[in-house]
Amino acid sequence: MNSAAFELLAKDGGARRARLKLAHGVVETPCFMPVGTAATVKGLTPAELRSAQAQIVLANTYHLWLRPGRETIEAAGGLHRFMAWDGPILTDSGGFQVFSLESRREVDDDGVTFRSHFDGSLHRFTPEKVIAFQEAVGSDVAMVLDVCVKLPSARDPLEESVRLTTAWARRSRNAGASASTLLFAIVQGGLDLELRARSAGEIVELDFPGYAIGGLSVGEAREQMYATARVTAAMLPEEKPRYLMGVGTVPDLLEAIDAGLDLFDCVYPTRCGRNGRAMTHDGELNLFNAGFTRDFAPLDAHCDCATCTTFSRAYLAHLFRNKEMLGPRLLSYHNVYLVDGLMREARAAIEAREWTKFRASFAHPSTGSG
Repeated sequence: MNSAAFELLAKDGGARRARLKLAHGVVETPCFMPVGTAATVKGLTPAELRSAQAQIVLANTYHLWLRPGRETIEAAGGLHRFMAWDGPILTDSGGFQVFSLESRREVDDDGVTFRSHFDGSLHRFTPEKVIAFQEAVGSDVAMVLDVCVKLPSARDPLEESVRLTTAWARRSRNAGASASTLLFAIVQGGLDLELRARSAGEIVELDFPGYAIGGLSVGEAREQMYATARVTAAMLPEEKPRYLMGVGTVPDLLEAIDAGLDLFDCVYPTRCGRNGRAMTHDGELNLFNAGFTRDFAPLDAHCDCATCTTFSRAYLAHLFRNKEMLGPRLLSYHNVYLVDGLMREARAAIEAREWTKFRASFAHPSTGSG
């Protein structure tokens, strides 16, 4: 990575305010990336994502590899043109998806062979193939292929995960990358801090442009995730971006920012949006709760998104009860807007050296209230 590509602008305690320059735009961090697994953030158009002030979206190599396939995306002029999103895109390697297939895949030192969950067709991932795919579709940030282990886990599978993840990261680094695609490597090791240190040391030695913490939010207790992420973040270079994979609740994001992490992704905001669960400054609301039937207040009085300034809780509850497709769209938009707004507020608080005060204002949010 060019030394100017990632610029650390401010710190307050462990929290960091930085700027990441990518081929398709600048990303201000801390930053949450809405998940567009199959080249779409479910229910939202690119214009709505821009309106929600999303800076970068995530897509998934596993899903795009199977449908529509590399050739179709290349014929469309790349992933940005295909999905009509002109901002930065990070593509996950698909490693998590492949390793969650369990009975459908076989791992060896060279890579992993798996069967599609769509039609059972046979496919092969190697570190080199995964990087080549991500570069071909035009990813701004490409993740290297890693081995993810569900938790809790015995030590032996975690050790093997670290061994293969390092070996595959080395091969990915040697495969090279285009000038417009940055490679991020992934630290594994589960909850074993000795293995985390080993993985981080081996990966950092390879000198990647950026680093991610993987293998968390996969079955462990939340406090275990927090502790492991915090210790692991401290093992990563300060002058490069740090990405915690798979977190998207407000408490998780605040904890991760405080630990010195910069980038985050999760399906949580849009999944909640599709299922009638609203993220608000005061906690989460279940719109199927009978109390919202005649509640004509805005969804979140502190939010200025189009959903909150236009529609009432009663109307949104009505949409969900009647299975109207507008309900999930409006709520998904609000949830993404709220999380990206949280990131904007966090950046401002870090710059003003008021991070501790800002974080404390979210110390006891209610959840699941009515």
